[in-house]
Amino acid sequence: MLADERRTSAFQREIAAYLERHPRTQHVDILLTDLNGSFRGKRIPLAGLSDIESGCYFPASVFAINLYGNTVEEAGLGQEKGEPDHVCVPVAGTLVPSAADPDATAQLLLTMLDEDGTPFDVEPRNVLNRIWQALRARGLFPVAAVELEFYLVDRARDASGLPQPPCAPGTGDRHTRCQVYSLDNLDLFAGVLNDIERLAAVQGLPAAGAVAESSPGQFEINLQHGDNLPAVCDQALQLKRLVRLVAEHHGMNATFMAKPYEAFAGSGMHIHISLRDGLGHNVLSDGRGRHSALMCDALAGMLDLMPASMALLAPNVNAFRRFQPGMYVPVQANWGYNNRTVALRIPCGGGDNHRVEYRAPGADANPYLVMAAVLAGVLHGLDNAPPLPEAVTGNGGDEGQGESLPLRQCEALRVFKDDRRLPRLLGERFCQVYHACKYAELSHFERLVTETEIDCMLKNA
Repeated sequence: MLADERRTSAFQREIAAYLERHPRTQHVDILLTDLNGSFRGKRIPLAGLSDIESGCYFPASVFAINLYGNTVEEAGLGQEKGEPDHVCVPVAGTLVPSAADPDATAQLLLTMLDEDGTPFDVEPRNVLNRIWQALRARGLFPVAAVELEFYLVDRARDASGLPQPPCAPGTGDRHTRCQVYSLDNLDLFAGVLNDIERLAAVQGLPAAGAVAESSPGQFEINLQHGDNLPAVCDQALQLKRLVRLVAEHHGMNATFMAKPYEAFAGSGMHIHISLRDGLGHNVLSDGRGRHSALMCDALAGMLDLMPASMALLAPNVNAFRRFQPGMYVPVQANWGYNNRTVALRIPCGGGDNHRVEYRAPGADANPYLVMAAVLAGVLHGLDNAPPLPEAVTGNGGDEGQGESLPLRQCEALRVFKDDRRLPRLLGERFCQVYHACKYAELSHFERLVTETEIDCMLKNA
């Protein structure tokens, strides 16, 4: 049997097994993920699902769409090339119920191929897959988990037109205070959180439950560790879509915006990562609860590449508003043991559980690109062995505790563009397209005249 035939039969078996479990399915959402981690796609009738095996078509310019929904022509994927379509094929194992209507609607992830049939190198999922496979080829097998913070917000804005915390279901009281790890706050929003947990189980997402964060309406959900890193990021994006849809069903909005409130904490995406060898041993530990030499190189590489990676970890203007003193957000490339003020935290636990928590990314970042940046740092460290600075024992935000991270998008994009290591690791064309799209977004934002400017300058300038 030919490989194509085996792949076809495997997809048909996946469809048959799905319909046996969900016989009332009528439609399927077929989804690609753009640079911003937003799903782009179509809703097709169930009858068309089998045909997707041989491929469907989307334009390459879907990966040059900015936050405002417009194609960035400077990226070189749009009109100057004639808006060409590319073949997109299913990602195996991603046919699951949609949280929008789990009984009647399914969803399926797609991946794009280039004209020669190879993975399209600008697609974020393919960027991650390429560097993941490079590590695997060296006999190193990453295991990772994603933690996501988000806010539930009222659908109605406050008197100033700004977001506001939701009213607690059943009480009508505005949720203006919160205490971290509060069970009472979990109880107040149990309906929303229970539905998220239930639908996550329906979709096969390994969600580990919700934690109340320190700000009103803010929660964190953790996904369990996995060794298929593209699939780990698939699950993170599916979880984000699920959370938004469930919140809407409960008359609220959910946002993964990095900094929706000026006065409250931002929302982050923390990556936990370890490395195993072909026998399953954790190679970050020396077997006696201490760092291995490989761990030191990986830490040093992640730190050395972090400033250049900030354009990926904080992908818009708002994302940089999260980096403020006293908010448990790193502002310098540093590391430490059991220390939540640093960029790379070594959590409690040793031996098989020895891992790194990568704490810089915002919840609004694209998980594929965040994970790719993490792995790029590991590879950079293994190949170049930059010096590892001393571990931070106090407040990692204090001046001089590591190389300063670029904390404005204009600066981060400049560092990203000037760096020659990331294009070698993530791909030249991807880096060119990403910079073009983000630079265009920033230029658009900087042309906007804000309410603050009008208030301060209209009569005083």
